[in-house]
Amino acid sequence: MLRKTKKISKEKEKIKTTMHNKGVEEVLKEVDSSLKGLTSEEAQKRLKVYGKNKIELEEENVLKIFLRQFTSPLIVILILASVIALYIGEAKDFFFIIGIVLINGMIGFYQEYKAKVKIKELLQLSVPTVKVIRDGKIVEISSEDITIGDIVIVKEGDLIPADIRFIETNNVLVDESILTGESIPVEKFAEKVLPEDTPIYERVNIGFGGTYVVKGIGKGVVFAVGLNTEVGRIYSKIKIKERETPLTRTIRSFSKKLLVVIISILLLIFIVGLMQGRDIEKLVMLIIAQLVSAVPEGLPIVITIALVIGAITLYKRKVLIRQLPAVEALGSATFICTDKTGTITENKLTVEKIYSLEDSINHLVFALCNDSDIERGDPIEVAMLRWLENQGYDYINLREKYPRLWLYPFDTKLKLMASIHKVKDEDILFIKGAFESLEKLTENVEDLDSLRKVHDEMAESGLRVLAFGYSKVHGPIQDITKVKIKLIGLIGFLDPPKETAVQAVNAAKKAGINIIMITGDNLKTAKTVAKMVGIHDEGKIALEGKDLEKYDDESLKSLLYKVSVIARATPEDKFRVVRILQSAGEEVVMMGDGVNDMPAVKAADLGIAMNEGSQATKSVAKMVLMERDLSVIVEAIKIGRTISHNLRKVILYLVSTSMGEIVLLFFAFMLALPQPIYATQILWVNLITDGIQDKTLVLSKEEKWIFYLKPKTFSEWFLDKIQLFRVFSFAFFMALLNLAVFLYLLKSDYPLEKAITIVFTGVVFSQWAHGFQIVREQPFFYKPLDNFKNNPYIFLAVIFIGIPLQLSAIYIFPDVLHCTSIELSDWIYPVITFVGIFGFLEIRKWIEFFIFKKLYNI
Repeated sequence: MLRKTKKISKEKEKIKTTMHNKGVEEVLKEVDSSLKGLTSEEAQKRLKVYGKNKIELEEENVLKIFLRQFTSPLIVILILASVIALYIGEAKDFFFIIGIVLINGMIGFYQEYKAKVKIKELLQLSVPTVKVIRDGKIVEISSEDITIGDIVIVKEGDLIPADIRFIETNNVLVDESILTGESIPVEKFAEKVLPEDTPIYERVNIGFGGTYVVKGIGKGVVFAVGLNTEVGRIYSKIKIKERETPLTRTIRSFSKKLLVVIISILLLIFIVGLMQGRDIEKLVMLIIAQLVSAVPEGLPIVITIALVIGAITLYKRKVLIRQLPAVEALGSATFICTDKTGTITENKLTVEKIYSLEDSINHLVFALCNDSDIERGDPIEVAMLRWLENQGYDYINLREKYPRLWLYPFDTKLKLMASIHKVKDEDILFIKGAFESLEKLTENVEDLDSLRKVHDEMAESGLRVLAFGYSKVHGPIQDITKVKIKLIGLIGFLDPPKETAVQAVNAAKKAGINIIMITGDNLKTAKTVAKMVGIHDEGKIALEGKDLEKYDDESLKSLLYKVSVIARATPEDKFRVVRILQSAGEEVVMMGDGVNDMPAVKAADLGIAMNEGSQATKSVAKMVLMERDLSVIVEAIKIGRTISHNLRKVILYLVSTSMGEIVLLFFAFMLALPQPIYATQILWVNLITDGIQDKTLVLSKEEKWIFYLKPKTFSEWFLDKIQLFRVFSFAFFMALLNLAVFLYLLKSDYPLEKAITIVFTGVVFSQWAHGFQIVREQPFFYKPLDNFKNNPYIFLAVIFIGIPLQLSAIYIFPDVLHCTSIELSDWIYPVITFVGIFGFLEIRKWIEFFIFKKLYNI
């Protein structure tokens, strides 16, 4: 049975890729079926072999999600420090560190798991039913229960449940926009046999699973189900490793560099300590203190909190975040690759332009030579009815007033439709269709040149053009090709761009983000829409997907910076564009909703899907728009950049603290001085004192000038040259100032424990001064009230939490942190430290202010 299953699977794959180049009889023979369909017994056998007709979405193991929270090098450092602390008997240090690691991991796990549960709920769509021929009878079954060889009956409005080869078609038009991106329905012909290399969007004898019929009725034999459908084939390509977000990569890189610094310092300390003849146990305690001080313990949890805040903010704006770091990715975006249909446009055809020689006839043609209604039907006919409605016409009343006498349904070969109606006691034939078809029937040939000129202008502007006319007749027409008509006008249709799309494009451009519209639609239409929303302008290039094949990856890499539109793009084209841009160092956002967007959405740094889009695409996206409004993307970009900027502040704050403590301990060690601050006190500073301020720094409001920066700088922004200068200048000044106080106290015969307590408090005060200065990039005393408006929480936290906690550490539980009570007069030293640090940072910021004044947009 296993061998038989493998054999059938191989045959199934062969059928799937070659069905469009076979005739109906050959198709039925290959799938071992007939026009009478399968028997119920045979269908059940095949279901066991081929499986259900559905795409099984992979679910990540819950344990794997949880363990991923502890893979950061920073977390590894903390765990190592806790183990050493426990080994030498410092249980308090051990529980401090392990506690913060677990809290951080649980928060990250909870948010990610909650998002996955939410997206799973969104993906639980109702399963449609489908009519099939079983046992020679038409029955209605679940679309999941159809199998290869089933004869499926589809009509207007039906979803095609699997890949079928049409065996009968009666004026069938299929909307394949979810697969190809093309908003114009595709005509289907059962009798056609196509070349084997025919591209997907030209396979006019195939009905693809997930597309739907907008007109006509047809029958087809199922030849591929589930993952073996065209949709499934695309889905299988998404099983690729996702690229880490800019934030994740930056933190990982920073952590590795920090490890190198820590190991170097610890090695140096150990060697010097042995040379000085220091006690091994005290040397180990010093190394523990250095290890703890070197690691910004609060960084992982602060990053998580910042991203959670962003996720919650976005959720209130109807955006679901599936992975937390995706919040920051928008802030780092350099390229947005967006589809057209439904993302830039409304996914609704509208009447864009009408040219008529007899305006009084227009409304009659549009209402009467039309088989649709306002709610459903052929998109072109629905657009005509909506135009009538907007002009104040009641198409239902017109149809009742001028009853139909005869109908010639839309002929997909002649590209026309006609109907005869009784109008004022006369039989009038109304006709619409392709210009090249109707011009052959035209009797007013003197108007053809002007009509042809207008037609070409409309076509060149990217509009879908139909011609229309009328004729006085006597009874039904025997041969429509023999009728003579008066060709009176042309109507141009456009899938209109959303108003919010224009705003989104403008915002992206101001933020320095490049936009490429990648669509399956035709080039002229795509280019027109791109111009309307501001994506395509002078100097930009619009090309088709097939043109990409002319370039190797290196050539295409440079070309893409000039490209604004890629039309007739295949899923492979989209995927290739994303990967090439990433290889050039760009951070790529891909927005889409159709199945054809899946591989690129998965591969992109930030894949965004629409809630009403395909189930499979939502499953691989990092962000889902629950409400289809592109203005949300603008807000998301702002939120992403604000989070990036706030995280930059947090990293500056925490890394400066760590470096300051390292330098303080190292200088004291090299000068053979007693240890000026204990490991438990460092933990207090890093986890409690810093913890109060770093958690509030992420609540800072946006500084508008950051939107004028080039987005590419965000990938290096966390530890750029300016940031490193700020880190080391603060670290050395803070260390030297506190070391000077420590030396003064020792020379003044202060008891060692008291001097250490004063230095410990001085370090805390240094951090408070630092936190107040980091609230804004501008100097504190430049519009000082803006500091409190931008982030009042950091000041309130120090007053109502920080000061009481520090007093408690000294006067209520001093033994826990190896402290001793200090006199009121001793508080002058921490105050001097605060003023010195605050003043140093203010001077440095004023110097930067004048250097970067233009950057701050002042």
